[in-house]
Order: sequence, then C-alpha cells, then structure tokens
Amino acid sequence: MSPYETVEFGNGEVAQLIRDRDWSQSPLGSPYDWPQELRTLVSVMLHSKFPMFAAWGPDLIFIYNDAYSEILGRKHPEALGRKFYDIWAEIWPDISPIIDRALAGEPSFFEDLPLTMQRKGYEEQTYFTFSYSPVYGSDRKVAGMYCACTETTQHVLAERQRTNEIDRLRTLFQQAPGIIAVMRNADHTFEVANEAYLELVGHRDIVGKPLREALPELEGQGFFELLDDVFDSGEAYRGHAVPVQLQRRTSETMEIRYVDFVYQPIVDASGTVTGIFVEGSDVTEAVLTTQALRESEQRLRQLANTIPHLAWMANPDGYVHWFNDRFFEYTGATQEEVEGWQWLKLLPAESRFDSATFEALFASGEAFEMRAPLRAANGEYRTFYTKAAPLHDSAGKIVQWFGTNTDIHEIERVQQDLRTSNRRKDEFLAMLAHELRNPLAPIATSAEILNLPDADRERIRSTSEVISRQVEHMNDLLDDLLDVSRVTRGQVKIHKEATDLVAVLQGAIEQVRHLLDSKGQEFTASLPPESVVVHGDKTRLVQVFSNVLNNAARYTQAKGCISLNVSLLPECVEVTVRDNGIGIAAELLPNVFDIFTQAERSPDRSLGGLGLGLALVKSLVLLHNGTVVARSDGADEGSEFTVSLPLLEQTGLQDNVSEDRELIGSTRYERVLIVDDNVDAARSLAILLESHDYECQVCFTAKDALQVATDFQPEAIILDIGLPDIDGHELAGMLKKLPETANALLIALTGYGQRRDRQESSEAGFSHHLVKPANLSRLLAILSRPE
Repeated sequence: MSPYETVEFGNGEVAQLIRDRDWSQSPLGSPYDWPQELRTLVSVMLHSKFPMFAAWGPDLIFIYNDAYSEILGRKHPEALGRKFYDIWAEIWPDISPIIDRALAGEPSFFEDLPLTMQRKGYEEQTYFTFSYSPVYGSDRKVAGMYCACTETTQHVLAERQRTNEIDRLRTLFQQAPGIIAVMRNADHTFEVANEAYLELVGHRDIVGKPLREALPELEGQGFFELLDDVFDSGEAYRGHAVPVQLQRRTSETMEIRYVDFVYQPIVDASGTVTGIFVEGSDVTEAVLTTQALRESEQRLRQLANTIPHLAWMANPDGYVHWFNDRFFEYTGATQEEVEGWQWLKLLPAESRFDSATFEALFASGEAFEMRAPLRAANGEYRTFYTKAAPLHDSAGKIVQWFGTNTDIHEIERVQQDLRTSNRRKDEFLAMLAHELRNPLAPIATSAEILNLPDADRERIRSTSEVISRQVEHMNDLLDDLLDVSRVTRGQVKIHKEATDLVAVLQGAIEQVRHLLDSKGQEFTASLPPESVVVHGDKTRLVQVFSNVLNNAARYTQAKGCISLNVSLLPECVEVTVRDNGIGIAAELLPNVFDIFTQAERSPDRSLGGLGLGLALVKSLVLLHNGTVVARSDGADEGSEFTVSLPLLEQTGLQDNVSEDRELIGSTRYERVLIVDDNVDAARSLAILLESHDYECQVCFTAKDALQVATDFQPEAIILDIGLPDIDGHELAGMLKKLPETANALLIALTGYGQRRDRQESSEAGFSHHLVKPANLSRLLAILSRPE
C-alpha cells in the first residue's frame, strides 16, 4: 500500500504517481505535510479534465494533471516533481517573463502564443492559449503559480491555412481567366466582379449597381428573366455559347459576344437564396471559328468515330475516371463496371499485369507503353498497344493521365505468321541447299573416276549409272520446285476430262513401287473392281496420289505397313492412305499442307526431299474441287491422309491421248544433229548417243546448224529452243524448208516444260518436246521408233 494512499487526489494516473513517489528528497516533502493551499490546488487539478499544472515553492516544483501529461509528450512521467526550468528549458526564454509576473502577483493571459517545444524528440512549432495565476500561501505571500492551458496548434495552423486559401482564392478570383461575378438580393446588385467580367462588359463601373442599371442594354435579351427565375426557384442555370449584345465602347455600337456561363444560386444557412454566383467564359473566338469550320469539323467528327483507338483519362494516382465511346463499344461495359481499377477485369486471369504493376507505373510519373490483351464484348481477347502520358499543370505537378489503346491484334498475328513463314523459308532453303548438294557429291566423284586413265568398262558403266540416278534425283527436285511455284502463282491450268480413278491410282502406285520395295514395306491396296469416274486431269491426279504415297513411304520405317483404300459415297469418292510411321506432332498437324512445312528429318530418311509434296497435293486437289485432310494421333502413331473428289456420272471413259505422238515401228534414226549453245551439254549428249551407235554432229549456233545440216543430212535433229543467234522455233522452220532436212524428225530439248511451251514447239514443227536434262531412255525410244 502506498504511504500516501489516504491522500485525496483522486484515482487518475498522475494521482497514483504522486502516491507511489518517494517525496522524502523533494523540497516539497511528504504530501501529508504539503500546505493546505497546495493540497487543495493539486486536488482540483487532478479532478479536472482540462490541462493544468502548478509550480510551487522557490524551486518551482512541477505538478500536473492527467490532461497535461499529453502536452508533455515524452517528458511524462519524469517531469512530475522536477523543477519547472528543467522541464521546459527550451521555451524558458519565452515563458520566464510571464512566470516572473505571476510570482510577482500579476496574473496574465495569452492566446495562441507560439512556442518551439521539444516534447517528442524533435523541435516543433506549437501554439497555446493559457493563463498564469499566482497562488498565495497561508502567509498571504505568493507561494507558487498555477496554469490552465489548451494547445491550439492545429487550430492556428488550420486558421492560417484557411486565411492563405482565402487570400489565394481572392487572388485567383481576380486573376481567373473566366468571368466571375457575385450578385446580391433580388435586384441582382453587383457585389464582386473580376477583371475578366469587367473586360467582357467594357470596364464599366458596375460594382454596387443593380444589373438593370449597370447593363441596361441587356433588356429584351432574356438575361434579366433568367436571373429572376434562378433567384426565385433556387435552381442553377447553365448556358452554352449564348449570344449577348453589349455596348462595350462609349459609342452606341452594339457588339455580339458569345458566353458559356452558370448562374448558381447562393443559399444561406436557412436555405434562403441571397444572391447569384456567375461564372463563365467568353467563347466568342471559339464560336466564330466553330461556325467557320462547321462543315470541316463535321467531317473530322465522322473520321474520329472511325479511328479504332480506345481512350481514357485517370487521376494522378492512376484511378481511371473517363473512357471514350470506342472503349465502351469494344468492351460492352458501362462506366460503373470499369471505373477506377475495375477495368483490370478486362485482362485475362493469367495476365502478368495487376493493380500493383499499374500503380507503380503511375507512381513513377513517367510516360509508359505496353502491350496487353483486353476482353471484347463477345469474350474474345485482342492485343492492344497502350500508351499513357501524364498531363502537368504550370507547376509541373501531374493533374491527370491520358492514354490510348490501339488494336494491334491483327498486326501481331501477321508478324507471327511472317516470323513463322520466314523460319520455315530459312529451314526450307537450308534443306534445299542440302538436298541439291547431296547429288552433286557423287556426281563430282563419278566425274573424277571417269577421268582415271585405267578406268575399265564396268567401272565406267556403274559410274554412269550413279550420275544418271543423281541427275534424275535433281531433276525431280527441280520439278517439285517448279510445280509448287506454278501452283502458288496460279499458273497451273489443268485439263479435266472423264478419268478413271482406278487407273490413276494404279499409275501412282507404280511410280512409288520402287521406294516401297526398297524399304521392304508392306503395301496393300483396296481398289474397286470397276471404274470410278471423276472429272479431272489424269496426269495431275497421278501426281497427287503418288505424292501422298511417297510421303507415307518416306515417313514410315523399313518393314512398316501402308494401305490405300477407296470408299464410294453418294456424291464423291474418298481415297485414304494410312501408315504406321512416325506420325505427325500436334503442333505441326494444322500446317502440314503449308509450303515449306516438313517434319523433323531423321537419319534413316536417306531419300531426302523438299517438303513440297503435300503443299502441291492440296493445291491440285482444290483445283479439282476436292478436299484433302490429314489425321494423326501424334508422334509414332502413324498418319492418315484422305483425298475426296466429286464423282462424275459414268457415261464412258474418253481415251487419254499422250502429248507425244504414239511411237510405232522399229527403224532407227541413224544420223542425229545436236544443236545447243551449252557446249558441255551438247557434247555429252553426243557421246551418249554415239555409245548407242548413233552418228552425231554437234553445232553450237543456228548459223552453223544450217551449214552442217546441208552436208550431214541428219535424219533427226535435237534443237535447243533458247539459241543465241536464232530462236529454236525459227530455226526449225528454216530446216523444214531445206530439202536435205525437210523430212527430218525435230525434237525440242529445252529447260521450259509448261503446256504453252509444248504447244509452241508443236506449232513450230517439232514432233517431240523434251525437258532438260533429257531422259535417255525416252530419247532412245524416240530415235528408235520413227512415226
């Protein structure tokens, strides 16, 4: 129990501190021994909720109540029982004169006295309203002093801020670019009018005058009536580009000005209208400009409505408060649904952007740009390019943000397609270089072998076969390239006729039989017993199905299984080729018919290829009004290709006539004239024909050919079309006129093999048209069977 428990100081925190304190060393001594005046004063303070303190005795020992402890801050509770000076040393120069007056028996009162105090560990400017009063002892002498005080720091600072704001507003009022006026009472007497208002009315002396007296020319323009209605109804009125006639100069000339304005009623505390606040802008120049540009502005509005940009504005902290109509049209949302940060709901759930990201961007104060998907009204996400920039006031402070969202979804898609296409093109070119170099290596090696002095006949034969195979392979590669090029450029013309699809499939199977047999693959074909007639180009259809079968063979391992099945439907026929090969990856399947698309090459695919076959297949099938579909369950699960072609009612198959005339007979053309400006090509062809016991002459120009032909009298003439001096077609006509060569067999040998090229050579008198490099077997057959 405290030794001073019975002292009646109440139950507050400070009262308890007084009881618990050891006062034996204090100049005041035990609270039991305190003078009655001090005990009474302390009891009054401790029972009060108002901040109070007392300083007693010569040393001015400090005693305070609970309310004052808040003013002391960190100095509480050590301040209890200490000397006044030790507690408030930092403000002693300010308060010691006041203390001296109190100790001299003179009370004092101060209002909002500024004091720089250190009560929280740092200096702070404070303000206090207080009174210092002397306290007399039993001997009627001043024994101490008493203070009742209240801190007014917040009040003083707020009042100062309010005063500053009023001064600022008063300055802004006068300097405001817009017109501002205050009218009082029902007669609308001008109480205040700023510089802009005076400029509008012509700098007349209007303050203190009723409106009808100050601006009499307004009579009959409706303004008096508007102001009367606002004053009587208490409802504001807003006018936009309202014309007003004013006598702004000393002459009687009236000027028309256009004004945006608001008449806002001024209401007192009782709800009574006491005046009208007028605010607005002189928009005459803008109105006149608008009138002059009305037609062009209309076009601009129409253009602005077609711009596919979404626009928005935000507060300095990034809180979006405005969106344009295009934004609402795209998103299908309302202002309430996307205001603030709610627009983040338009981003996909997995988006890497969240509110924290954008808050950081806005907090940086720097313009920013980004790409992000936004959800449309139909639920689709499209990519937008967003650019935002801060708008600053004259002091450089951000007042708001303005941003636009530009739809770049299609651009990104096209760019991605271009990147994919370029990647495939690069892969294709690398593969093309590889495939073309592959046959060049054995050809080059074979050429070296043929140059060996001790090469025997068997080695020469086998070496020649290597060269022939590799040249044929290169020829196939070039044919693929040319076919795809013609198809993709729309230069392929197919010649449709009633065609037996079974015969087409048999021809296609025969073309790939060697590849199937070489890999030991099991091949089964289920063909209808009767003809299936389609309307198509037999040659191109054979090309379609041989490519599909060739693709299956290439991508199926040795000893694998491949099948071909034909299904007759009411209006079409379906040909399905299945294999149990490497299959097609899911990511590759949608693009398997695209040009430059090819599955990853594997070491066992020694036959190579350019990956153009399926692209050619799809293009040719479409030209036949058909469809082709690829299916696969994935890697190592095999693949399935189905070609569907419309059926033609079977009315009898037409005979297919070869582009070359049918060859009959067996007598050889012994003497052969070869005309080609490519010296190596001409000489090598002559060597090959001579090895088969033909008598050959070689010419490199048309002029030489005409001279040699007269003496040599060839039975067959092989002509290159692109000769340097005379065109091959023209040369053929000249040879036909010579008696020595009038009946000679003319064979065109050229790098051009389109149908138009064949037609031109036929019209020029050629019996056959061969494409370089010539197929030796085909050429020998022509030379051994005259017409």
